[in-house]
Amino acid sequence: RGYDAIWFTSATDALAALRDNEVDVVLTDVRMPGTSGLQLCQQISTTYPSIPVIVMTAFGSMETAVAALRSGAYDFITKPVEMDLLAVSLQRAIDHHQLQDRVRRLTETVDHAKHFGDIIGDSSAMQTIYSQLSQLASTDTSVLLTGESGTGKELVARSIHRRSRRNAGPFIAVNCAALPETLLESELFGHAKGAFTDARSERKGLFVQAEGGTLFLDEIGELPLPMQSKLLRALEQRTVRPVGSEREVPFDARIVSATNRDLEAAIHDNTFREDLYYRVNVIQLELPPLRARGGDILLIAEHFLQDFATRMNKCVTALGERVAERLLGYDWPGNVRELRNVMERAVALSRHEVVTVEDLPDKIRNHRAKQIVLGGDDPTEMISLEEMERRYIMHVLGATGGNQTQAARILGVDRKTLYRKLKEQA
Repeated sequence: RGYDAIWFTSATDALAALRDNEVDVVLTDVRMPGTSGLQLCQQISTTYPSIPVIVMTAFGSMETAVAALRSGAYDFITKPVEMDLLAVSLQRAIDHHQLQDRVRRLTETVDHAKHFGDIIGDSSAMQTIYSQLSQLASTDTSVLLTGESGTGKELVARSIHRRSRRNAGPFIAVNCAALPETLLESELFGHAKGAFTDARSERKGLFVQAEGGTLFLDEIGELPLPMQSKLLRALEQRTVRPVGSEREVPFDARIVSATNRDLEAAIHDNTFREDLYYRVNVIQLELPPLRARGGDILLIAEHFLQDFATRMNKCVTALGERVAERLLGYDWPGNVRELRNVMERAVALSRHEVVTVEDLPDKIRNHRAKQIVLGGDDPTEMISLEEMERRYIMHVLGATGGNQTQAARILGVDRKTLYRKLKEQA
């Protein structure tokens, strides 16, 4: 009926297999060499409580049935087995396991959201970020977020605010590259009535508006040098002087800054002040590019798929296997922002419940995993064993059209192991 089955003649071998394989249901006889089926059921129930176990026996007494259920069995079938009844029991058990898995993932998502907001990912690169965010929670230190454009710096800034003791205060974000210098000074520091032609009334700047909360200075590397001097003065004195005023106004806000530029190189080029750099860069978090986050790509893609399907009121529920291979093999120069755009397009164009390769942009649809290049004889050109494994996995996925089951068979691993490696490797 389309199930992939693995079988064993001993409970010991079966338990060993459960450690290395993704299993939806276990079907066991009561009588086996060594450990009995009921003992196996009890061990599975203790170690792998989410995996349902169906117990079969030729001795269909009430006592045996009760013993099986007490051992943690999901169902109990007597022999000779009626195949239709077995099929129904198997499907019910599989549905139950998948439902439990969905509930678990939803629970994890909710718990994660409580701590890290809309940040998605469980790769090792992101686990490092989560650890750093947790350490920042109790401090009021200035933070500099670095990384390529589209890596989610504002999401991380919001998470820092949400987890801090200032979370009851406002979170105010400003893009330093979006406004000319004259307007930016008024926006940040405020202005007095009559300070310029349209200043008909006094206005508080964002530093003061962020009182008791967090001010997020995005693209701080784009500030012109004169504005950098004024910002440095404000951060050192913890006061701002509104445009057109002689009065100093104190502020109490945590400063989180972000840039996709190399500020140390900018200091060398005399386009960014070194003293301002050390003022905003007390703690630096470098956000990884999407291509370095392995299986997070699929997690984020599925999140966007569900989000846009709901917004567009479309029944699009999953990514096709060939789509997964294309997404994993692409470099994502635009990072999460580009992936969001791709998934919005795919959901909008999709005519099926499953997103297909035809729904992807040409640059991704026509992408193929690169040839495996191991380097030449020069030691400086040679690659690590980890990188060699990554390239070979992508090569096999490309050759199988993204069929993970077939790829796992060629690689000599189970699907669970392959999925884990895809999540771990970039």
